[in-house]
This record gives sequence, C-alpha cells and structure tokens, in this order.
Amino acid sequence: MNVRAIFIDMDGTLLNASNNISRRNMEAVYRLINQGVKVFLATGRHYEVTAPYHKEIGLRTPMICLNGAAIHDAETGKAVQMKTIRLNEERFHHLTTNNPCNVIIHTENGVYCKETSEEIEYWTKVGQIPPRYIGDLKQANYQDVLKYSVRTGVPRPELSALFKYEAEVINWNDGFELVAPNVSKWSAIKSLIRAYRMNPAEVVAIGDGPNDIEMLRHVDTGVAMGNASNEVKTVADFVTGHHENDGLAEFIERYLIDKSYESNVI
Repeated sequence: MNVRAIFIDMDGTLLNASNNISRRNMEAVYRLINQGVKVFLATGRHYEVTAPYHKEIGLRTPMICLNGAAIHDAETGKAVQMKTIRLNEERFHHLTTNNPCNVIIHTENGVYCKETSEEIEYWTKVGQIPPRYIGDLKQANYQDVLKYSVRTGVPRPELSALFKYEAEVINWNDGFELVAPNVSKWSAIKSLIRAYRMNPAEVVAIGDGPNDIEMLRHVDTGVAMGNASNEVKTVADFVTGHHENDGLAEFIERYLIDKSYESNVI
C-alpha cells in the first residue's frame, strides 16, 4: 500500500479496556512514523483527554476530537477548527428531562453535565480539568456547543431520531451523540488531508464505533476492529483483530510496515 497517513480511533482501537496503549501497538505506531507515515488521532473524546495519549506517543500531528467537531494543534492545543451545533435548547432539555439519562455537553470552554459518572471521573483524572458545571442543565450558562452526549444506558434510536433535522446523529448501544450537520471524523480528515496535500487514496483509517463509519467508508483503506459491530465491519475494506489483542498493531505489521525500508535502515 502507498500510504502517507493513518487516522486512528482511540477507544476500542488504540486503547485497551484499561485505557492504556499496549507495547505492541506503541511499537507498531513508532515503526510507521519512522517510515515517514503521518499518524493522527481521530476520536470522540475532547481535547483534554486526548492530549495525554498524543503526548505519550510523541505525535506532532493535529488531533481530531469530538467526532470531528474540533481539530487541535499538536503543540499549542489550540482549536484550529471548530464546528458548533445549534439545537432548540428548550426542546432538547424537555425531551432529555422526560427520559432517564445523563446529558454531557461539550463546549469550547469545557464540559457541562447533568450528573457525574465513572466516565466523567476518568476524564477529570486524565485531563486534570473537572466539569465546569454539574446539575440541572436548564440552569447552566453555556455556549458554543461542539457535541451533545445523551447516555441512556440502552439504545434509543426513537429518541435520537427526533433530532435528525437539527444535527448529525450517532447512535450507540448506551445512547446517542449529536454534532453539527455534516460533521464527522471524515469531514475533519478531509480538511487535514487537503492541508497536507494528500488524497484519500493515500490514507488509512481504523476504528470500531458508529462514529468511525464515515471515515472508514470514504478513505481508500478503511479498517474495522474485531470488536466492532457488524454495521461498522460492513463498510470496512479490512477487519483486524480485537482491541484487547492488539488488532491495530496486527494490521499495521501485516499490511503497512515496509520490510525493505526497515532492512535498509538497519
């Protein structure tokens, strides 16, 4: 494969269930970088809980965060691109208040949530920044929303469908997320590959979730993790191993490492 860039999802792809990067995955990424391949993180996470892993790997490429709603500079962390979403807030809060769920609102200035959770406690530990507000979101003073996350604990496509004319909807097994129309990891990837003067034929993307479908569908080589749903695997060109078994490294080692290049380096 003639690959110039790879875009890697984090949860369920780069990271194991303990939110760590395995040694094998790390080494595989290093080998790609040494070959001159640009490695990017493309995640649903916000910047503060993406940056520590970006730093751990030593990447110098921009970060795609919040499902493509934000792109952050590698060195300064500053958002170089943001796509805000506009909902009918009164309607949104009415619908989510009448349904048992937690609501997390990601804004340019931080996270606002209805209640805390293990997920939010993990974010606070990793990102070193607590939510700006916890409580009745109708009383919260927030603006410049990048992503809404609604955690219902079970799939709620009938509820998320009520927002399909206002937002891009991503359905999960435990709820759904809303970003601005036409925003996705793929829309952010398009911006970056234009900036780097690449084309989709030179790009690989790998992920496991419904928020990865657009990027897997549109790049030349889309790779689904073994732990992905059938919906995700169907749109991919390849299916690799489970994230607990270093499926990311498995694909890189098998298809992307240029053995002749490494031999010449040695």
